[in-house]
Amino acid sequence: MGERILDFYESLADLYHLIFDDWDKVIERQASLLNPLLTAGAPGSSLKILDCACGIGTQALGLAGLGHQVVGSDLSPAAIRRARREAERLGRTVAFHVSDMTSLFEIEDRDFDVVAAFDNALPHLSGEQLGQAVAAMKDRLRPGGLFVASIRDYDRLLWERPAMQPPAFYGEEGERRIVHQVWDWTGNERYTLHLYITVQSGREWVTHHFVSEYRCLLRQELTDVLQANGLKEVQWLMPAESGFYQPLVLARCESLPNRNRPVYPV
Repeated sequence: MGERILDFYESLADLYHLIFDDWDKVIERQASLLNPLLTAGAPGSSLKILDCACGIGTQALGLAGLGHQVVGSDLSPAAIRRARREAERLGRTVAFHVSDMTSLFEIEDRDFDVVAAFDNALPHLSGEQLGQAVAAMKDRLRPGGLFVASIRDYDRLLWERPAMQPPAFYGEEGERRIVHQVWDWTGNERYTLHLYITVQSGREWVTHHFVSEYRCLLRQELTDVLQANGLKEVQWLMPAESGFYQPLVLARCESLPNRNRPVYPV
């Protein structure tokens, strides 16, 4: 991925929790929503999970708290450092690694029950990089293992082409913060995202500005890449069905992984 995307997550790592009203509650809530989907075939079991776009640990920490054996990886060293601190604070055991999800070279295990990429990470990737990432993720799944990812609803957003995400206001008077996004569309399917976090401290306000780039990854394109790389039973769950805040895609690894052989759709 590009330096601009890495810079976005490096600079955001220490403030990432501020985009939520209560990050600790979000950690637990998202884990409670994801857990029944991940354990559908074996409810109550402890799974071996790789979260390969873990950021500061929003999903990895919550799933570890439910008793799963979790490995987290991310391109950003700053995010991984923050995730390790948060795991210590919460008393959660997670093995964190710095690794690019288009290769996952640093992840030696090849028998995960679940490999995941949440929080709209995949739309940072070009078409070629997406194929590489899916191949790397499948390569770490055991036969029968589950691929899961979440992305924004780009099938809808590409038509709407929103200019901004309305501001959210958190906190009490004197310690409030405002979080909002501005989207600059730079082509038919790409946009530059400007994230603003404005924090009040007494009478002073400080604005933090972060910039990243995305492309509108449609559900059919991702489905095609998953199927072309040998992942089966592709299923999309919209937020109204899952309760999760973004559309989720799930797919099964039904055969032995093909080592380092990414396949792209025709």
